[in-house]
Amino acid sequence: MIITKPPMGWNSWNTFARGVNERVIREAADAMVETGLRDAGYEYVVIDDCWSLKERGPDGRLVPNPETFPSGMNALSDYIHSKGLKFGMYSCAGIMTCTGAPGSYDKEFIDAETFAGWGVDYLKYDFCHFPAVADPRESYSRMAMALETTGRDIVFSACNGGLCEVEKWIRSTGAHLYRCTTDITETFPSILEHCRSQDEKIRYSAPGCYNDMDMLVVGMDGIGHHGHPGLCGDTEYKTHFALWCLFGQPLMMGSDLRRLRPEMLELLTNKDLLRIDQDAECRPPIEAGIKGDSRPSFFKHLSDRQFAVAFFNFTDEDGCADFRPWDIGLTTSAGVGMSLREVFTGEVVGPVNDFLSLYVPARDCKVFIGEWVTM
Repeated sequence: MIITKPPMGWNSWNTFARGVNERVIREAADAMVETGLRDAGYEYVVIDDCWSLKERGPDGRLVPNPETFPSGMNALSDYIHSKGLKFGMYSCAGIMTCTGAPGSYDKEFIDAETFAGWGVDYLKYDFCHFPAVADPRESYSRMAMALETTGRDIVFSACNGGLCEVEKWIRSTGAHLYRCTTDITETFPSILEHCRSQDEKIRYSAPGCYNDMDMLVVGMDGIGHHGHPGLCGDTEYKTHFALWCLFGQPLMMGSDLRRLRPEMLELLTNKDLLRIDQDAECRPPIEAGIKGDSRPSFFKHLSDRQFAVAFFNFTDEDGCADFRPWDIGLTTSAGVGMSLREVFTGEVVGPVNDFLSLYVPARDCKVFIGEWVTM
């Protein structure tokens, strides 16, 4: 199975965590259709931890909690598929999941068979309670093989929190994406920490196996398990989403889609940002300036002879972010410049072939899609 673009969808953990249930999942699927998120490309509805009983059944198989999932997983899967969406499930490479439910360690083949029988299309595979004497590479490879033997196409999302230099070996295990960070929270420092942690890791992300900075907190509005009231507003959400798209990340929403504000829906369905994220070549961005600057700019090659240029202000004060074309190899003697169109406002800048400084409000950003022009 080849995954040619970073997956897009929704995951239950950030908002619902232990409170996940069948009704929540069905209503999230309904909301994805009714709001147009499905038509924008978001297709996976993923149940995270806390869906199963604490013990396996007599046949050794995982058992959905009958109180929270009374209809069973086959019925839920059928409902999600009837909406034109795909069904995602959660398990763990350890002996237990993060909340103490049975893990899949040494049970990979029976669990993969169970998931396939439920019509699962996506598996998030965590790393809690992993035996100290075991090899994570072997464990993730074993689950990939188990999924393949089912004969069903299942996206394999490895989630080990960025441990064990995962970016250097995970592609060889058969995983389609891999978490390279700890859990995100709905705070601006957490968003920036996750982004900056990719300076030496983003180079490993490419079609077929994508690195994953964790789920989106866009539109959580302080509600839920990872919600922090008042610590993120629309500006922070805008910067968060722009960064994830620029870095070619899987876009797994974590907010309560049933109460998503129109402003957040507009952001999550911004066609230009999604075009950047879903670009066929999935090239990492180049930081065009002083590396680690608090007001950085980035350049990213896109397919179809286009590119993206982005300006960010990670500080709490308004100021200018600078773009220096020579830092990406473009000199004024090249006779080539850039025509830039801003993805939020439609503002056109250029042609540019020299130093460009743009005013960016605190915690905000400006993102452009560009085309080459002769100077």
